Amino acid sequence: MYKLNVKKLGFALGLTGAIIYLGCMLVMATAGKEGSIVFFNSLLHGLDVSTIIRMNVSLSEALLGILQTFILGFIVGAFIAAFYNAQIKTHDIKSTESF
Repeated sequence: MYKLNVKKLGFALGLTGAIIYLGCMLVMATAGKEGSIVFFNSLLHGLDVSTIIRMNVSLSEALLGILQTFILGFIVGAFIAAFYNAQIKTHDIKSTESF
């Protein structure tokens, strides 16, 4: 079994979350309020976002949201890799720098 690199998996998950956040921003910027409501309602399987959606998000809030999403994703990815690595027996490890 291969050992996961904690920092690389954390970075990958953090960056993936930030890209998804940017995609959400793009949908809201291009589809408008009604289009965003239709999109997110269909994506979230029966949850109605019409009462909670807010279209007037400032640039500083959006940048902070991207940063927070990246940090949270990094932490989750790092924990996943650390927990995975902790379960590997030392004689099963083929390479410490793989994946």
